[in-house]
Amino acid sequence: MKFTAEQIAGILDGEIVGNPNAEVYKLAKIEEGIEGAVTFMANPKYQPYIYTTQASITIVNRTFEPENEFTTTLIKVDDAYKSFSTLLEYYNQVKLMKSGIEQPSFVSDNVIYGDNLYLGAFCYVGKNVTIGNNVKIYPNTFVGDNVTIGDNTILFAGVRVYSETVIGSGCTIHSGAIVGSDGFGFAPDENGVYSKIPQIGNVIIEDNVDIGSCTTIDRATMGSTVIKKGVKLDNQIQIAHNVVIGENTVIASQTGVAGSTKIGNNCIIGGQVGIVGHITIGNGVRIQAQSGVGKSIPDGDIIQGSPSMHYNDFSKSYVHFRNLPKIVHELEELKKVSKD
Repeated sequence: MKFTAEQIAGILDGEIVGNPNAEVYKLAKIEEGIEGAVTFMANPKYQPYIYTTQASITIVNRTFEPENEFTTTLIKVDDAYKSFSTLLEYYNQVKLMKSGIEQPSFVSDNVIYGDNLYLGAFCYVGKNVTIGNNVKIYPNTFVGDNVTIGDNTILFAGVRVYSETVIGSGCTIHSGAIVGSDGFGFAPDENGVYSKIPQIGNVIIEDNVDIGSCTTIDRATMGSTVIKKGVKLDNQIQIAHNVVIGENTVIASQTGVAGSTKIGNNCIIGGQVGIVGHITIGNGVRIQAQSGVGKSIPDGDIIQGSPSMHYNDFSKSYVHFRNLPKIVHELEELKKVSKD
């Protein structure tokens, strides 16, 4: 899709300096700008590039006054960085404006869906599914029986949504994510042979949740695994059965949360964190990357390490750990002196 400088200036409430008919169809960094690209310059240290960039359009602050000749068309705005972000969002919205049911795909007869549905090729939608307005389901996606999907939600290519799952409005689920697969439930008999415990619960994802690529959220054994509104999950995260994640909590990649753990609101959890099951993590907790959490954490705590401890204690302990060879050497010397 192409945009002119005049159209972009209209979107951003900007002032054009140059050719209002300049056309762009891609985005680029200013130092890598080529013809047909739009870029921006907000940081003064990048100002030299504005005189050499081949980008057709450059968004700048209104205060910018060129000192040399340039070829790019300028669009002056109040805040170049914020305006470029607005343009990115607008571009993404336009790019995602798809509708209609592509073929081949399979939709059960009793599916209910709202206006402006986009269903990509090779999708499967099971029985008794309810889909809201403006939902986008990209190719090769599976939606099982009795699933509910709210308005303005996007399921990118290759998502798997198992039966009984409830997904709210304004959610984004990225490629390869699996929602509603069986929880890891097995019980050994007297001979140590494991038998599967049926997983008959579901997953509930509330509004405005983002789920990254290849993240897995297991259905509950009974009841629901719940991801509350505003939660943001990175790629490659494991959320086990009956976990509850509170509102506006953010979890980074490769973290695993074991079954029946409750995580509070507004928590920040770093990458590669391991959290045991059946504990409670309070509101506003921060867990540093690669921590191993083995017990409940009160509200507002900051922890690090494996096993985890308060961040301040970890920092003090780590200083001693780094000096451990020196400390051991000094102890050995003291032993020698005491023997003499």
